[in-house]
Amino acid sequence: MVSYVRRRCRRDHRREGRRRARWGGETGAVAAELVIATPLLLLLVLGVVQFALWEHASGVAEAAAQQGLSVARLQGGTSQAGTAETQSVLAQLGTGVLMGPQVTATRTAATTTVVVSGHAESVVGIFSLPVRATAAGPTEPPPPAAGAGP
Repeated sequence: MVSYVRRRCRRDHRREGRRRARWGGETGAVAAELVIATPLLLLLVLGVVQFALWEHASGVAEAAAQQGLSVARLQGGTSQAGTAETQSVLAQLGTGVLMGPQVTATRTAATTTVVVSGHAESVVGIFSLPVRATAAGPTEPPPPAAGAGP
């Protein structure tokens, strides 16, 4: 019985040695894969965050342009009033998201246009995505003259 156990142990030991020799070339493979995969995963996450910031900055610029348009196109409104309103909305909403905002408002007898442009805040600092929002609409006509009838 003892000799059988010894033979069995030797046989198992030889098998284990062959297994180690066969799989021994892959030691550290998980660590190497982790070294490659972790920066790629981090880059993907930062890209998603950067895209979300750009989308948010675009929404802020669009909202500010729409609000400035609603003020500038009113009867008696001016392009300066639209610019001031747009900058006021940007000061409330866009702090830290929309970098270097520039506002341009134009008012003619037919149309009023407000343009907001700038850059989305950068996550890494390597690049910055441009943001531009335009709101345009018809200018409200002036009130009819006092003596004019239909």
